[in-house]
Amino acid sequence: MKALPHLFENNKAWAEGISRQDPDFFAKLAKQQWPEYLWIGCSDSRVPANQIVGLLPGELFVHRNIANLVVHTDLNCLSVMQFAVDILKVRHVIVCGHYGCSGVQAALRRERIGLSDNWLRHVEDVRQKHAKTVANAGSEARASDRLCELNVIEQVANVCETTIARDAWERGQELAVHGWIYGIQDGRLRDLGMTVTGAQEARAIYKEALSALR
Repeated sequence: MKALPHLFENNKAWAEGISRQDPDFFAKLAKQQWPEYLWIGCSDSRVPANQIVGLLPGELFVHRNIANLVVHTDLNCLSVMQFAVDILKVRHVIVCGHYGCSGVQAALRRERIGLSDNWLRHVEDVRQKHAKTVANAGSEARASDRLCELNVIEQVANVCETTIARDAWERGQELAVHGWIYGIQDGRLRDLGMTVTGAQEARAIYKEALSALR
């Protein structure tokens, strides 16, 4: 079992299937990537970025971490953003959370799960910041959904506050930052009304998106 042969067989079948559909696909893919989109999503195995939006390899630049967080001290995330915006010239940054996120649920329940507690402290900060909105959701299931939504909105705000986004807007580069959430139960995306195309509008759109959840 060390070699995981079934995964190699799956890969072979996938590559052959793609080649049958488009014999030149891999030759074109090997030349360069010019995606229009950066996806910042959760590491959850049930949330496959390309498949959700129906895009092929090469069409979506992806960064994933637990609970789709954008933290200003996370050089991994910031490096991906900088490369995507400054080098690849993506036109859209999509922050996508999902309902039923175990990281968000752990923060909601104040559960101790190990080293990840330090990372999920950022989600706990979101919970504390919006404690009234979360509490008014009613049941724990609805509170979890609401915190998942609030977390996305806060992470979009964080993207907009990075020097990467602000410098891009200042030099006139076309860039939109979007906040979406994915329903594992139905496979559908939902727009949270948090789309920002310039630094000057970020605060007003943030307030509108939060108001829609109250």
